[in-house]
Amino acid sequence: MIFGDSLSAGHGLPKPDSFTEKLTQALKQSGLNVQVVASSVSGDTTSGGKARLDWALADKPDALLLELGGNDGLRGIDPALSRANLDDILQRLKNSGTRVLMAGMMAPPNLGKEYADEFNRIYPELAARYKIALYPFFLEGVVARPEMIQADGIHPNPRGVDEIVKRILPMVVKLVR
Repeated sequence: MIFGDSLSAGHGLPKPDSFTEKLTQALKQSGLNVQVVASSVSGDTTSGGKARLDWALADKPDALLLELGGNDGLRGIDPALSRANLDDILQRLKNSGTRVLMAGMMAPPNLGKEYADEFNRIYPELAARYKIALYPFFLEGVVARPEMIQADGIHPNPRGVDEIVKRILPMVVKLVR
């Protein structure tokens, strides 16, 4: 299951160019016959993810890629709230027995160093606490590269999605296996 926000939902892209579709194809090309459940909601924050987690877990995923927090950063939500929400989500995933790969996010630079320092610590610290794999930054290799981003300046275009899939695929394969 991919449980995230617009970055993994494919905001602004035709379905075949979405992260979920391209990752599914890459997993199949890697020899893994898996069913990937798309459970990402554009605009979702960590609070929204926390609220809808039980609904998503009704599908009983074996493994889950957690990709939330970008909207928290864009909206300047208190990092303590984002941390508490992700902590709750991870505890519930642990209790359900679901294997997790967490995709980290970085705070936008316009919110200042203090905010960024607090926000950017959330992902590595929670990954260490729950002993789960962390892909440090979901938009690695894409952010600040206009050729990889849609006109909105935020969401990856098809080339950007390809780059994200290429970079995260080894960790997702390990999670699935």
